[in-house]
Amino acid sequence: MQHLTPRSHDWQTLPQPLRDQAEQHWAAYLEVQQPDVERERTLGRWLPWVFALSDFVARVAIRYGEEAVAEVYRRQPGNHQTSLAELLSDVNDDAQAMAIIRRYRHIELSRLACQDLLGELSVPDFLEANSALADALIEQACQWLQRHYQPRWGLAYDDHGEVMPLVVIAMGKLGGCELNFSSDIDLIFCFEAEGETRGGRQSLEHSLYFTRMGQNLIKLLGQQTVDGQAFRVDMRLRPFGQSGPMAVSFSALEDYYQEQGRNWERYAMVKARYLNATERLQEVLFQLLRPFVFRRYIDYSAIEALRKMKLLINQEARRRGVSANIKLGPGGIREVEFIAQTFQLIRGGRDIDLQTRSLLKALHVCEKLNLLNEDSVAELHYAYLLLRKVEHVLQQLRDEQTQTLPADDTDRMRVAVACGFDSFEPLLEVIKQQMQCVHGHFLNVVGGEDDLEDEDDSELAILWQDLLDDATAQDVLADAGVSDVEGWWKEISDCRRDVRKKSPGVRGRELLATVVPRLIERVLECDGNSELLKRVFTILQTIASRTAYLDLLASNKGALKQLVILCKASPWIAHQIQRYPHLLDELIDPQQLYDLPVLTSYRAQVQEFLTRIPQDDMEAQMEALRQVKQSFQLKVAAADVNDAVPLMKVSDHLTYLAEAVIEQVVWMAWQQLTDRHGAPPGRDTHNTGFAVIAYGKLGGIELGYGSDLDLVFVCDEIPEVQTQGAKPIDAQQFYLRLAQRVLHLFTTRTLSGVLYEVDMRLRPSGNSGLMVVQLSTYASYLQDDAWTWELQALVRARMVFGHDGLARRFASIRAERLQQPRELDVLRSDICAMREKMRGHLWQSRPGYSDIKQMPGGMTDIEFITQYLVLGYAQQYPRLCEFTDNVRILEVAAEHDLISDDDAAALISSYKVFRAKVHRLALAEQGGLTEHDFSQHTAMVSAIWQRLLGAGSVNPDG
Repeated sequence: MQHLTPRSHDWQTLPQPLRDQAEQHWAAYLEVQQPDVERERTLGRWLPWVFALSDFVARVAIRYGEEAVAEVYRRQPGNHQTSLAELLSDVNDDAQAMAIIRRYRHIELSRLACQDLLGELSVPDFLEANSALADALIEQACQWLQRHYQPRWGLAYDDHGEVMPLVVIAMGKLGGCELNFSSDIDLIFCFEAEGETRGGRQSLEHSLYFTRMGQNLIKLLGQQTVDGQAFRVDMRLRPFGQSGPMAVSFSALEDYYQEQGRNWERYAMVKARYLNATERLQEVLFQLLRPFVFRRYIDYSAIEALRKMKLLINQEARRRGVSANIKLGPGGIREVEFIAQTFQLIRGGRDIDLQTRSLLKALHVCEKLNLLNEDSVAELHYAYLLLRKVEHVLQQLRDEQTQTLPADDTDRMRVAVACGFDSFEPLLEVIKQQMQCVHGHFLNVVGGEDDLEDEDDSELAILWQDLLDDATAQDVLADAGVSDVEGWWKEISDCRRDVRKKSPGVRGRELLATVVPRLIERVLECDGNSELLKRVFTILQTIASRTAYLDLLASNKGALKQLVILCKASPWIAHQIQRYPHLLDELIDPQQLYDLPVLTSYRAQVQEFLTRIPQDDMEAQMEALRQVKQSFQLKVAAADVNDAVPLMKVSDHLTYLAEAVIEQVVWMAWQQLTDRHGAPPGRDTHNTGFAVIAYGKLGGIELGYGSDLDLVFVCDEIPEVQTQGAKPIDAQQFYLRLAQRVLHLFTTRTLSGVLYEVDMRLRPSGNSGLMVVQLSTYASYLQDDAWTWELQALVRARMVFGHDGLARRFASIRAERLQQPRELDVLRSDICAMREKMRGHLWQSRPGYSDIKQMPGGMTDIEFITQYLVLGYAQQYPRLCEFTDNVRILEVAAEHDLISDDDAAALISSYKVFRAKVHRLALAEQGGLTEHDFSQHTAMVSAIWQRLLGAGSVNPDG
């Protein structure tokens, strides 16, 4: 490629910092390996030059010595499949197999890096060679596993008596034979049909056999050892994502994509390629998946889906602070891929030639079909190869998965030299030109986020400039309709002064000059006061040096309008956006903002959001989980303040969101621990043996904004065994660490704050108790040691994470304990004593104000009445144990005549009124006190309390 071939391989001509690098690595190599004089002279002509550019190649040469250098020197690869099969033929344990796989990968990748850096390989040839290496490592690992486990489990056979392999679907760049230098690999595991293995000491169902095979394949390729790892393996593209089975049958695969496949999965499947499979199985899979990927009709809906996908990528880039990224940035590699895939999905069902996995072939088919002109394809072709070349050079520096141009001067110099430039600046200019060209083509095909017409300058723009004295500025505000001109001008002046301290730069200043007048106009339209302006400006000050967000507000009228509307409706929302500016992305599409998800879809949507984050980047995963929680909370709050969702549904949404987050947290903790220690025998992501019990508001499906989570961790019975991993630990210790890790993931403060505050004081023995207890221990505690107030809490308890068997056992334990016979007089006394104690500690008695929760006849009195009815009468009426929320429990109590219909209606009505006010107070950040008069409701509740609990009532007014 023009400009991208190094001009010389003489390391003596390199800039001084790179010569120093070369000398250092070369000396280290000679000291360790000590080649003969002739060999040293031959290698010394070019190998130090490569060492100067790639720490990875130097590291491999120094570690593996002559074996590595001989391969590098030879240049031409052998037959990977044959070589690996021979190397693994006599290996009998996982550790040795992993060492061979990693050594082979490192040496062969070092050879490819040398050829690429020396300019001896074209980009397409490099991509193909790297993909072939990955194919061989995957397939030979599969075949070794099959041989290795055959004596124990036998083999899987199809209906014709042929051995049934674990089929590995390669996705993404590996699927397209376009694997970059240091890439993870996206895989899906499947097998032809259900059945049982035969011929071994133990027979397994095919689903379990291939699941174990897949788990061990991930271990062989991805587990960190002293030799590093071969590939980071990402399985999140499989059906149902992280919560889905590790391996599925062909029929299950077909059912999933026909019934539940999503648009982004169609994009992913364009590149699907089938490894470790016979030609027959490859054809079966291709015919099975083709109708899902390629529609028979011209599918223009693909463009809209792609726009949304690109918008998500842009949002993610802003959230993660991605800059100088040649993959995700405007005009990056991803946009070239999107251009090709758009035409493939729109027309691939009609034009068979578009059903190719190769991006470059797809572009040239687009030219042949007159979907793109010759010049456009040529420009995209060149830009793609250039960006992929630069990507490889970046990754060859240290064998790191990165697409971000370096900020370090030495690394910039290395990249420039490897690409045939004397310095980095000219290369950077070429990259910028090519990315700008790609982005232009992308906009032509897909369109931008918003193509807004230019607006006339606002009459209020002058207020942001240093052109007016105070009196004149206040006159301008008065003419615009502002009543509190002094307050407004103070806010504008203070904001301008604060923003200047943040040095927003030239582009930032230009955007602020556009955004600020529009914000002022919007606040005026909302009949706002200086307090609203202050809320909006507080957000503006936070993002003043982040031009991506200023650009969003400047270019998107709808987002700016929604910002002002939400800030007026709720100080809580305003402060959320101020603390977490990524929430501004949620304002881009107002229709989407107020369109809340179906309750049961939260788990899938939270999981889908996380699939865009590298699985091995725990910090990014934690940050992403906080951001997706905040984004959904904002959507709920936005719908709430605009009366687009009823009260009961608000808590439902917040509750289901919390449950989805809990699930992801447990899986993240599980992944971290099992990567290090392995899992206890018989445990995996489908049956972890671990459960989370929710109490309080989460248990009662009544979660509010900012509510903490009352949680208890339990586990199945723990045998005296150890985990099955590189660093085994006792199963009991494993579950303790799992609970600690879960708590850590919830409460660690990142840039986006804590995920949820967690209260675990309701676990057996409270703060002095174990972090996680076996379910049998939990049951015994409830039976023998629990106080009445703990049984009251149990009324609202439910399992929110755990496999079905644990859930059934917990439900049985809960029902059995709640249904124990009790002396009503003793129960009433205990409940009244606890209520008195609670009110004494928590009631905020203030003249003229109502404490909604703790006042006599308030929310807590209703909750205690409900708990009394369950604990007192569940033995006679087991349906009282069916629900954990107060409203439905009261309805059941009325059905059984424990309270009258009128009393039930009064309690439910009052409870809903109280809860609605609590939500509003939370959004207004006004605590739990209000001047609102609830005397009508509190009188009814107090009267019902008196009838049910009698003299034990703690009502100072009674």
